[in-house]
Amino acid sequence: MELLPAELRAIEPEMVALRRRIHSNPELGFQEHETAALVAERLQGWGYEVHRGVGGTGVVGVLRGSPGPRTLGLRADLDALPINESTGLPWASRKPGLMHACGHDGHTATLLAAARVLGHTRAFDGTLNLIFQPAEEGLGGAQAMLDDGLFERFPCERLYAFHNAPGYAVGLFGFRPGVMYSSSDTAIITVHGVGGHGAMPHRAVDPILAASHLVIALQSIVSREIDPNELAIVTVGAFLAGAAPNVIPPSAELRLTVRARSEVVRAKLRDRITAVAEQQAAVHGARAEVDYRWRYPVTINEREATRFAEGLARELVGEGGLIADLPPGLPSDDFGLMLQRVPGCYFVVGNGIGKGVGEGGCEAHNPGFDFNDAILAPTAGYFVALARRWLQA
Repeated sequence: MELLPAELRAIEPEMVALRRRIHSNPELGFQEHETAALVAERLQGWGYEVHRGVGGTGVVGVLRGSPGPRTLGLRADLDALPINESTGLPWASRKPGLMHACGHDGHTATLLAAARVLGHTRAFDGTLNLIFQPAEEGLGGAQAMLDDGLFERFPCERLYAFHNAPGYAVGLFGFRPGVMYSSSDTAIITVHGVGGHGAMPHRAVDPILAASHLVIALQSIVSREIDPNELAIVTVGAFLAGAAPNVIPPSAELRLTVRARSEVVRAKLRDRITAVAEQQAAVHGARAEVDYRWRYPVTINEREATRFAEGLARELVGEGGLIADLPPGLPSDDFGLMLQRVPGCYFVVGNGIGKGVGEGGCEAHNPGFDFNDAILAPTAGYFVALARRWLQA
């Protein structure tokens, strides 16, 4: 079994062109109409049974090989980000304020490349489900697909996906069992005071003062209440209040991102943030209203599924082609919701270490980011090998 079969090498230029086409036409979560239509059109042309509109704008392509009971799911994400691209590349975004700054264009094109090879040969037993998920970037596209009966309609014994990894050499594969990515939740805290004249603060209840003390108090949760051996992050990313220097506004708003690597710590952070907000506001005569948005869980790779995937990669690229001792990541991904339902593995592929445009080392969610086309074919080849190995003919 080889990483780049001849049929994949033959279509590599075409699939790179497809990736760049998707990159130049980014669409936000649940708005990926053109991208989804392109995916569906290609899958249908390659002989897949295509299901559109799964979870909104999601697409599932089903391919059946020889009769067999085994099933496998491979997933890619479709959506872009509200970022203004600065790469200056010929295939840069044509939509001001939108870009594929996380590589979902590459994830989609990679899975399509694998889909084309697998559709042409059908050299496997059982059923392959290719899942093209909308709205990964904070809007809960995975949950929308699950709510639409994803795994009831398209059963999967195992489930795999990959993410490009800037900062690692091109084409290195990285696996880790257990915790892969952190959870991610959002808290919107509104501190209600009493508005008034800036020259007469004693006749008002200043929500800005109360919220300012709250910003400091929130940091004590991580530093004094969470075991230092555990990951916990509480970041106040926005502080919104007032419009004039001589007016005390009636309210102030804090927007937080909250992350952890265990569900126990995750729950404790929610409880303590809520309690500290309410109590800190009360100290200043104000009232805190906490809108805690439970979003993405910890992404946890099932051990046997990970061992299987890593063993195959070792066969294909050797020990030197693997990232040794891959640490868990700080980002989050709603693929974790799918992994709560089906055993599987989220792995990474090195996107490059250089900092120049097109060298792959620029961090994701940056206006200078671009998916490295050099990893498209090798990763697609790995997906082909993974499908054939799990669904062995």
